[in-house]
Amino acid sequence: MQNCSFLRTATLLAALTTLTAQAQELRPPAYPLVTHDPYFSVWSMTDKLTDSPTRHWTGKPQSMEGVIRVDGKAYQFLGAVPTTYTNLLPTGESAPYTAQYTLTKPEPGWEKPDYNAKGWKTGQGPFGDNAESRTRWLSSKTDPNGIHIRREFTYDGKLDPDKLLLSASYDDDLTVYLNGTLILTKTCCAGEYRQEPLSAEAKKALRKGRNVLAIHCVSPIGGSFVDVGIVSPVVTKGIATAQQTDVTVTATQTDYAFTAGPVDLHLNFLSPLLLDELEVVARPVTYVTFDVKSRDGKTHDVQVYFGEAGTMATNTGGQEVVGDAGKTAGLTWLNVGTKQQPLLQKKGDNVRIDWGYAYLAAPTAEGAQLSPGPIESMKARFIQAGHVPAGKISLGTGQTYGLAISMPLGKVGKDVVEKHLLLGYDDLYSVQYFGKNLRAWWRRDNKTTMPQLLQTAENDYARLRKKSADFDKQLRADAEKSGGKQYADLCVLAYRQAISAHKIVAGPTGDVLFFSKENFSNGSIGTVDVTYPSAPMFLLYNNELAKGLLRFIFDYSESGRWKKDFPAHDVGTYPLANGQTYGEDMPVEEAGNMMILTAAAVRMDGKPDFAKQHWPTLTKWVGFLKRDGFDPANQLCTDDFAGHLARNANLSAKAIMGIACYGQMAAQLGDQKTADEHLTLARDLARKWMQMDAEGDHYALTFDKKPGSWSQKYNIVWDKLLNLNVFPKEVVKKEIDFYLTKQEPYGLPLDSRKTYTKSDWIMWTATMADSDKDFNAFIGPIWKYANETPTRVPLSDWHETVDAKQVGFQARSVVGGYYIRMLADYLEKHPKQ
Repeated sequence: MQNCSFLRTATLLAALTTLTAQAQELRPPAYPLVTHDPYFSVWSMTDKLTDSPTRHWTGKPQSMEGVIRVDGKAYQFLGAVPTTYTNLLPTGESAPYTAQYTLTKPEPGWEKPDYNAKGWKTGQGPFGDNAESRTRWLSSKTDPNGIHIRREFTYDGKLDPDKLLLSASYDDDLTVYLNGTLILTKTCCAGEYRQEPLSAEAKKALRKGRNVLAIHCVSPIGGSFVDVGIVSPVVTKGIATAQQTDVTVTATQTDYAFTAGPVDLHLNFLSPLLLDELEVVARPVTYVTFDVKSRDGKTHDVQVYFGEAGTMATNTGGQEVVGDAGKTAGLTWLNVGTKQQPLLQKKGDNVRIDWGYAYLAAPTAEGAQLSPGPIESMKARFIQAGHVPAGKISLGTGQTYGLAISMPLGKVGKDVVEKHLLLGYDDLYSVQYFGKNLRAWWRRDNKTTMPQLLQTAENDYARLRKKSADFDKQLRADAEKSGGKQYADLCVLAYRQAISAHKIVAGPTGDVLFFSKENFSNGSIGTVDVTYPSAPMFLLYNNELAKGLLRFIFDYSESGRWKKDFPAHDVGTYPLANGQTYGEDMPVEEAGNMMILTAAAVRMDGKPDFAKQHWPTLTKWVGFLKRDGFDPANQLCTDDFAGHLARNANLSAKAIMGIACYGQMAAQLGDQKTADEHLTLARDLARKWMQMDAEGDHYALTFDKKPGSWSQKYNIVWDKLLNLNVFPKEVVKKEIDFYLTKQEPYGLPLDSRKTYTKSDWIMWTATMADSDKDFNAFIGPIWKYANETPTRVPLSDWHETVDAKQVGFQARSVVGGYYIRMLADYLEKHPKQ
């Protein structure tokens, strides 16, 4: 046992040395803590770990708290107590409610308290068309007048009006009245609940006794949702905080350093997403390690507390949860999950999982005390006594009930004392695939349980810490060699985010399916034009996962469910992969994407088997590209937020690349005639493209060549990566030289229409450059954006180049596209693969 302890301590010290040596200057917009899939993904969105609650990537609190007790004095080092509220008028987030509503235009005065709402319907709020809605209300295409709602409540005068907050979530335009007085007007949407103080008009309108809150919401496009209430924050008593002295993010780890009175504390979060070990990267287990030593040369009595709220397993804080407890050989565990367990019943974008169970486990040899129960009382008991109470399984809400552990470190002197615990999530079933519920890859045999998986993970602890530290060091070195220090910083930051926006599941025939979720985009599952920018990282590190991004799209077409002669946009809305749900096709976009990525996967395999398996489908798709791809009709492309565009030159370039990729694959299959035909066609089309799109010193946005228009032609990067030799080198040189004149402080705009950009596409554009100087000229502003953006969320790939603010999207997989320069270098060094 002593030798084992020594090895673990040595491994930890080696890992910490590696982290310190690799410390990056980049300040991440958010810090990854627990990163496995779109549901099991927890972040810190402030520079100091104690400045805010830890949160799901959507921004909803999923609270983890840590306290260290030194000689009887407690210091908080992890998280902050999430704000709780007293409800004057609850939102549906905390409690069901009933309201009057109408979808027809009401008579004047509908907002006044004495209005006779005869003929209005009665329904449960919230109202909308997403998973959180209890009464269905659709967008203005169906309900052109929007929805009008009246809610009555009684105010007894006890809550201070100066502390009352209006809490609202809405999609899209909102108007709110209190007793007939207009108190709020908002345009656009708020996916998260936003709280703001009652206005002076609202406080004046509030009266003792009966009140009426009247709400009007209109949803011109997309989804619809509205929920409005009035709340008052509950003030909680805090404790001293440990002083954070450092934080370092590497590819698989986030490491914090603190001083807590007379001791130093290191806190390490390790999600060992090692892509060369499919069984490990698919394992939803994060290690949390604490190491403590004296900083004054004296011996100190130390205990550590860790707690997680039940919201780790709920969509909203008010859902009821219940826990369980157990032991395996050498491991003690607790879990928490909702009482209802609505398996795979919720779908959509701003949604968290509310089925399955969150786990907290620790080695029995650590002498830890694990307890379920009211999270605040367990923390209070630890602060007072140095251990959590012996809890019992009970029922509570996600925001009040949770799991806690206290770990005695004993007498801590100058030698490091180390303890660790494990966090896991068992989602039971992960995805519904054309009516069949699929399990996560790690439990595809339907025999492995989460306690067994935790035991396997515990046995792997020392090995994975060392391998992860070595991998982190190697990744940074490789990225820095490929693109410089700033490029390496960005690749490190993108690594866990790109992987954890996916779920690895076992398909019906046992193949790997690697489903993406369009995080804060539209919630689609398996979107082809999200796969396309994400793919470089997976092509580089695990081609089986790269192919897992494509299989379900092939299956969708080959099964006969999708009948068009181009690929689908998606296979559903996460986690229900039952068929495309996006409202409009992207024909050229998706056909080009699938052709290019299949060719890239074949190139990485070094053999054409994957293409051969799907050759009839690829042949159908290339037929479409030859017919309709070169001069695209008015349609969307992956940059759909920019709107429809006809004769899109960058989309045309993608079609040309797709045709060339088909030719290259034909050659790999031994069909030289077909290869020559398609490669010749692609080169002829490229020359025609140059003639039709040239505009002086650059190429235009569209073949219409609106004066001054331009766009990033990032799709041409595959000409270089796959050595297709389709476009003459002068095309890229002309474009790169032109782009360098269009740079803004925080990056190269996507095109001439707006000043916003997509950082993944800039990476692709930069990779086309022949010189490191030009490459770095594009990378520097992206680094500056990530380092300075005021929007503190997991890295957004869509931002403004003039002020570094997020425009939309966050925590998306597409940052895997940052690895395209490393992929290009790899392919150049392995030309025969």
